[in-house]
Amino acid sequence: MYFVDRDRHITYWNVSAERLSGFSSGEVIGKRCMDNVLMHTDETGRILCTSDCPLAYTISDGQPREAEVFLRHRDGHRVPVRIRTSPISDDSGRIIGAVEVFSNNSAKVRLAEQLVEMERQVHLDPLTQLANRRFVESNLQARLEEYRRNLWRFGVLFIDIDHFKTINDEYGHAAGDRVLRMVGRSLDACSRYFDTLGRWGGDEFLAIIVNAQPQSLAEVGERFRALVERSEPVDPPHACVTISMGGVVVEPDDTIDSLILRADRKLYEAKQAGRNRVCV
Repeated sequence: MYFVDRDRHITYWNVSAERLSGFSSGEVIGKRCMDNVLMHTDETGRILCTSDCPLAYTISDGQPREAEVFLRHRDGHRVPVRIRTSPISDDSGRIIGAVEVFSNNSAKVRLAEQLVEMERQVHLDPLTQLANRRFVESNLQARLEEYRRNLWRFGVLFIDIDHFKTINDEYGHAAGDRVLRMVGRSLDACSRYFDTLGRWGGDEFLAIIVNAQPQSLAEVGERFRALVERSEPVDPPHACVTISMGGVVVEPDDTIDSLILRADRKLYEAKQAGRNRVCV
């Protein structure tokens, strides 16, 4: 929870806000919420603070609002939250500010519970805390078998961090690991709990998207791309981290190897086209 005045300067920031956002009260009190603090975005990566801010609208018209957005954590990655805004009035009824309450998105809480179970089964990648390749391959095989039995279509997004070798060469492998964690957390934040996301190896990630058609697969990929682009690594500072993706929808004669090969070819097309894009 936090309070703001009419100019959206933060006047109160509680302990739960510190824990969820990573920002201490001393870092934010007196600043405006739009001053590179939470920097809320919607699922397309569009920043809301300067145009469609629910808090600003509530201050303007006195109406409470609810929304699902992504806040920027102090470490740079995006966190999915549900926000509720309400006006604050003085004794005469004049609006003097507003309060925003934000909490973990319930779907992501369920996903976190699933990840705990995965960890118990040694299916987590130790660096990113996403599913590891062993789990992703097992899930991919299960999806293929479901498709052959029931024709339940799914898609695969093969994801690669752009210019990752340059980050390692210029800033060191520790900084590269921090970028990997940041990208993994941002991808995790905007993934659906019933899809599967994991680290394939190196700077590559793989997402299995259920009930996918080419258009819906491209939309999921674009959401991934936009939110990673809007993330901001603490180290290396001010680095622009982007991802490229290749996506394919399952075909009748596919195997794990053929799916990955076809997705990898589309990823190559995305790289050749200039990076920071999705080719499906």
